[in-house]
Amino acid sequence: VQLQASGGGLVQPGGSLRLSCEASGGVHSVYVWGWYRQAPGMQRELVASISVSGRLNYAESVLGRATISRDNSKATLYLQMNNLKSEDTAVYYCVATNLKLGFPKTAGEYLYWGQGTQVTVSK
Repeated sequence: VQLQASGGGLVQPGGSLRLSCEASGGVHSVYVWGWYRQAPGMQRELVASISVSGRLNYAESVLGRATISRDNSKATLYLQMNNLKSEDTAVYYCVATNLKLGFPKTAGEYLYWGQGTQVTVSK
C-alpha cells in the first residue's frame, strides 16, 4: 500500500486545515487507516484512526477539533482540523495497516506510512 499525504501548510491559530492522503496498491486489504504526527523533539502521536467498519478513534488533544474520514470511491483519507493551536504544529503522517488486531496500539502496528506533510500553526 502506497500513501501520499498532502494539504499541509502554514495556518494561523484558530484556523482550519484539511489533510488528504491518496492510497494505492492493495487498499482493499487495509483494516485501519490513521493519521500520526510528530513535533520536533517529541514522540510520534496518533491523532486519529478509522477502521473499515467506520469505528473512530481520536487523541484527547484533538477531540472536538479533528474529524477523520475516508472516501472509498477515491481511495482517499482525510483529516479535517479546526481551531488549530500552536501545539498542533508537526509533521503529519498518513498510516494504514492490514493487521486485523483491532485498533493498533503502537505505531509499529501500522505497516504502511506516507511521506509526511508539515503543518505549522503560527501568527
